[in-house]
Order: sequence, then C-alpha cells, then structure tokens
Amino acid sequence: MGADCEDAVKQLSHLMEQVEAPLKRSFQNVHQGYPKETLMRFLKAREWNVSKAHKMIVDSLNWRIENEIDSVLERPIVPVDLYRSIRDSQLVGLSGYTKEGLPVFAIGVGHSTYDKASVHYYVQSHIQINEYRDRIILPRLSQQFGRPVTSCIKVLDMTGLKLSALSQIKMLTSISTVDDLNYPEKTETYYVVNVPYIFSACWKVVKPLLQERTKKKVKVLSGCGRDELLKIMDYSSLPHFCGREGSGSSKHSSPDVDNCFSLDHPFHKELYSHIKEQASHRELIKMGSLHVSIPEPDLNDAKIVEVIQAEFQKIGEQDESTNGHQG
Repeated sequence: MGADCEDAVKQLSHLMEQVEAPLKRSFQNVHQGYPKETLMRFLKAREWNVSKAHKMIVDSLNWRIENEIDSVLERPIVPVDLYRSIRDSQLVGLSGYTKEGLPVFAIGVGHSTYDKASVHYYVQSHIQINEYRDRIILPRLSQQFGRPVTSCIKVLDMTGLKLSALSQIKMLTSISTVDDLNYPEKTETYYVVNVPYIFSACWKVVKPLLQERTKKKVKVLSGCGRDELLKIMDYSSLPHFCGREGSGSSKHSSPDVDNCFSLDHPFHKELYSHIKEQASHRELIKMGSLHVSIPEPDLNDAKIVEVIQAEFQKIGEQDESTNGHQG
C-alpha cells in the first residue's frame, strides 16, 4: 500500500474516532477486529477520496442503526416452510473455499424467480447471508489463517436466463444497491458461467458503463467454467452447476445435500440454526419480515439498469419480428 493510501486510512480513522457512540458500536460489528481493512474497502469504493468515504461509511452506519441490521441475525424467517420457499426461489449458497481460503458463494441468477415471498423477505434473507459471512465465516477464516480474510468470490450461473427476468430487475437493483452502499469491495472476483446469448448481448452494452475497478472483477468463463475454476479451488468446492458440462443450476441437477442453494445443504442448515439460536436469547421475537429501507442507487447504477431494460426490450422485439416472419 502506497504512502498516499496509508495517509488516507489514517485520516479516515481519525474521522471515525469522532463519530457518536451508537455508530462506533455498529462499526465494531462491521469491522470485526479489522478496522483498517474495513476503512480501506470504503476508501477503494470512493476512489480513495477521504471525505466521500467518510460520508459513505457514516451513511451506512446510520442505515444499519435505523434498520436494526445489527440484530438481523436474531430474526429468523418463520415458519421454516416460508424460508424453504425463499431458498428455492432466491438461489444462493456457499459451495466451499478457494485454495487461498476465500469463501465461494454460488448464485443461480437465471433460475432465481423471487416469486414466493414479499420483497422484504428476500432483502432480509440476503442481508442475513451477508452478515453471517462478515460476522461468522470471515472472522473464523481470519483466525484459521492468522491473517485478515475480508472478501469472497462469487460464481454466477446464468443457466435459464430469459427475457422474463426483466420483471425481477427492481428486486435485483434493491439487493445490489444495499450491497454497493453498505458492503463495498466484499467480492474479489465475479465468475460468470453457463452464459446464454441474452447475457452476452447485455454484457456488451453494460461493460463500457462500468468503473474500471468493477470491470476487472468480472470474468466471463466458457461453458460451466469448471477448468478455470479448478485453478483456484478444489473439485469439492465447485458449485454443483459447475461439476459437469451442461449440468446447469436446475434444482433437480443433484441431491439436495450437494446443491448449495438448498435449505438441506450444510451451509444453510448452519445459518438457519444460528439465527434461531440467537433468537432464543431474546425475550420477544418480532414476527414478520424486516422492512429495510432501500437506499437510492447512484446515477451511474440507475443508468446501467436503464440500459439493461432497453437491451432486453430490443432482444424481445427482435425475437417477435423473427417469430413473426417464421409464422
């Protein structure tokens, strides 16, 4: 890290010493004993501009307090059948670890339907996975390796991506805005696999709009990406949809215990048990979903969403005219 970066971290650290006590308490939940690395993440997200990074982190801490994020791991989604239906329609899970010890999160983008619960439950579940990663998994790995492990990698499976995904764009924008503003620089690399034409067409128009830093993080792999991914992780850590060519992320492609999206997978069982146990220590469990206020996306992100919508529309019109000619 260069002298300028060191200086920026010092300046931001000094500013953080002056925030009010509730923000300091929430910040401890965020940094988990690694304040310097946390400040660096927010600085990177704001191109090392100290005042912008300071505003970002203070806004994020206020958001945490206003939305009770520090107690989100004490709020189980009940009954369990509702949670199971969320797991079946918001496909995400921890499949293993890279050879360097980073958690590997798998996301079934193409087959996620987000149609079994309200938006609030999906956002709550997403935040719980983030918080469990940051407060339980990463500290555990940091202890194991004797060095800060503060990020993960994500493998995005595009199997099944269709034009109908446009109806989910509001949901996906909400989730990505929560991540961008409150969990910056948590993902080292995004590996995109099982790519259909619709993704390639969108990627072509979206890529030029991304910041250079983000662009470098996205790697589109050929096929199921197995050979590339095996360079950084063992076979046992591969997401189930990368195990063999053409397997895709269909919920029926492998036994549930191997399918890292399933509630029967060890990761989800551990996460759900942890939340239920934490809840049992509380006098009163609040029922119902946690209504988290979604921050406004920044202008560039809003522009990207518009471009994706326009591209989807264009592809839809092309398909219609092609089908019309065939008819």
